Amino acid sequence: MILTRKFFKLLFTLGQLSLLVSCRNGNPQVTYTSSLKTPQLTDVAASTTLSQPILPPAYVVAPIQVLQSDKYSEGVVFDDQNNLFFSQTKAGTITVLAPDGSRPRIWARVPGANGHKIMPDGTHIVAAKNSVVQLDANGKLLKVVAKEFKGKPLIYPNDLTLDTRDGFYFTDSGSTETPNGSVYYVDSTGKINSVATGIAFANGIVLTPNGKQLFVAESNKNRVLVYDVLSPGKVGSQKVFSNLPVKQGDQIDHKPDGMCLDQMGNLYVAHYGMGQVEVLNPEGKLIRRYSTGNLTTSNVAFGGSKLDQLFVTGGIKTEAGYGAIQRLNLDVPGLDIRPTKQRVTSNLNEVNF
Repeated sequence: MILTRKFFKLLFTLGQLSLLVSCRNGNPQVTYTSSLKTPQLTDVAASTTLSQPILPPAYVVAPIQVLQSDKYSEGVVFDDQNNLFFSQTKAGTITVLAPDGSRPRIWARVPGANGHKIMPDGTHIVAAKNSVVQLDANGKLLKVVAKEFKGKPLIYPNDLTLDTRDGFYFTDSGSTETPNGSVYYVDSTGKINSVATGIAFANGIVLTPNGKQLFVAESNKNRVLVYDVLSPGKVGSQKVFSNLPVKQGDQIDHKPDGMCLDQMGNLYVAHYGMGQVEVLNPEGKLIRRYSTGNLTTSNVAFGGSKLDQLFVTGGIKTEAGYGAIQRLNLDVPGLDIRPTKQRVTSNLNEVNF
């Protein structure tokens, strides 16, 4: 989510996108590299020597509104039953919908609810006002996971990504005026470690499936960063993965927000103020730009029965107006991050923030 405040023609260039693929035990492994140049748009299918799904060209994908909300929406995520959850930060609520988009209801009340992920055990980790909290499968608050680091309060926890060790990374955006955004790691015991600092509004965050690279949206510089993960909670030097396109015409801003991956290793970036989702290949090259129907696009997640539909949160216009959940039918499978274990529930009624 961003704290601050024409549809134009796309040039489709025929070409071929090369993915760097290595095989380990017969399974394709995608290798990511960084790009220091502003990506040039190519509207071509990602292809390798392996049989891969083809991303549809932008002109055949139209956003379908699943739900209109009274306020700006954020933090979209799916559980193991394909129920959709989304946050409304200003209202302090998390709403859940049935897989077909019906029966919306408030699932939990969390002040400042923003980014949201579901752990393998079915508990929910939510970036909240000045804290990160853990909820059970029924939306009851289990505990406050983080609210400070070495005595320094968190400023604006924003988004999260899980690893395979029952830990997770989260961004603390910092302020809008000073590049003091940070990334933290919380291990399975609850220990918090500082991972990266000095980011100009740290926002969306995604860890690759092999746990070797960590992407971070740096909103105030309109770019995506990448870090090599040396060990859980420890990363190498900061690199620029991709500089993103700037606003034009009726677009009001250009700030990367929430992100997700597909099974081919492409990175989908919600581009706040642009009304777009930018798709970057594993080399950081811009290969698609999809119109979302939400000008202030905030977050993205794959869902649907085949996990091949991209769901997009945000505001139809500005954050002050109506929000919406939009769906893009891409027919390309997303990376499956849904929980797989038994859900944890609790009888706790109240935990102090």
